[in-house]
Amino acid sequence: MQKWKLAGSTAAMALISATGAFADVTPEEVWQNWQDMSASYGQTVTTDSAARDGDTLVVKGLKIAADKDGNKIDSAIDEVRFKDKGDGTVEVTMSETYSMTLSTEGGGEIEPSQMDVTISQPGSVAIASGTAAETAYAFTSPSATIAIKAKEGTEGAEPAADIGVTLTNLTGRYLVAGPADAKTLDSEFAIETLGLTVTAADADASSDVKMTATVADIAGKGMGNFVGIDMAELSDALKAGFSIDGSLTHGAVSFNMDVVEGGAPTKLAGSIESGSFAMAMDQGKLKYSSGGKGVELTLSGADIPIPEVKLSYAEAAFDLLMPISKSEEASDFTFLTKIVDLSVSDEIWAMLDPAGSLPRDPATVIIDTKGKAKLTTDIMNEAEMAALGEAPPGELQSFDITELKAKIAGAELTGTGAFTFDNTDMATFGGMPAPTGKLDLKLTGGNGLLDKLVALGVLSDEDAMGARMMMSMFANPGAGEDELTSTLEFKDKGFYANGQKLQ
Repeated sequence: MQKWKLAGSTAAMALISATGAFADVTPEEVWQNWQDMSASYGQTVTTDSAARDGDTLVVKGLKIAADKDGNKIDSAIDEVRFKDKGDGTVEVTMSETYSMTLSTEGGGEIEPSQMDVTISQPGSVAIASGTAAETAYAFTSPSATIAIKAKEGTEGAEPAADIGVTLTNLTGRYLVAGPADAKTLDSEFAIETLGLTVTAADADASSDVKMTATVADIAGKGMGNFVGIDMAELSDALKAGFSIDGSLTHGAVSFNMDVVEGGAPTKLAGSIESGSFAMAMDQGKLKYSSGGKGVELTLSGADIPIPEVKLSYAEAAFDLLMPISKSEEASDFTFLTKIVDLSVSDEIWAMLDPAGSLPRDPATVIIDTKGKAKLTTDIMNEAEMAALGEAPPGELQSFDITELKAKIAGAELTGTGAFTFDNTDMATFGGMPAPTGKLDLKLTGGNGLLDKLVALGVLSDEDAMGARMMMSMFANPGAGEDELTSTLEFKDKGFYANGQKLQ
């Protein structure tokens, strides 16, 4: 599956390069700019002919190919037309349908694989304007379809999956600048609707998958500098200036999936109100985030002991910012993960708690942190990381817990904290840099939850007593009913709980 993800990403890049997005103010400059941009991606461009027909440069038999680390792209477009509109702009149109093949050589336990892609985009037009150094493009496509046949194994193998994608009302713009070997790209696009169908089968395993999905109101934007993209080592490309920064948002999503595994059927259906994704990387940092709101899932199947499982949550998010290159100065990092108001169906609760002892309120978990770290190793360099062995790749200098929250079955734990670290002292706390700072915690409903778990038989009386003894060591009674508070502090090379030194 991983190789198909890689191939899919490569296909998306090839699709962009094959939609006439790289052009300039005259037909000849347009065509040269297209070739330059393809070269910056490590692609090879060949044609049967490229000649003027009045105000239009007509390129016939266009082929775009790339081969890197056993991953190959071969795309063929019958005709591309670059028309001088007489106002300093160029109109780019192309054959309504063209093809592309993406393949991997495989090796070891990984089988060779191939995707045959057919793209149809009738009525699509790109308008180029600007200068040779900075070229702006606006494009529209009333509709586009992408048909993919994916297969694994030797040549001649039957397709393992058929994938269909339908796009409606695709619009966008690009700005391309820079020399041929270091093109930069600034872009944005919008798609009114996206439809997806997937059919996959494995006769040997008596399994098949059928999936349909729709996505509304897709919008994306991105920036990139592609200098060094053809380098073998990612860390070298980053040092040379390679960078990407992109984001994507979407509106309502609905999907249905039917799976048969070993003859047993399973059905999954769901919906999402909205979602987002973003990723950025340059020499100094890697940033990744994703999230979704209003998610509902329903699962049913022959192996499930109840008619169906329902799950929903109001919001989920993940956010990561981290340094990736060695530096003399400390850099910021952040880490956030959360799921808010997670609920499961009453049938699940009835299996876990038939007497209804536990409150069935939605659950929430939030961990939001930030800090500073100084790297002594380029973590994108495989050789440098391997040479570290068990040693850390850098120094942790500070760590803040902006929000800690866990709420489930009537109990809630909250907390905040902040710490700094002495990296010259790795002995006091057994190999970790000596911390200074404190963590403030509050637990409400903890004792009540223990009582309910004992009544359910999940915990024994002895287990609950041990848990209460542990809480009494680290916590004090709070102001409210069934409330405990605790301050855990590192100072003067020691560890304290509510002012009492424990180490």
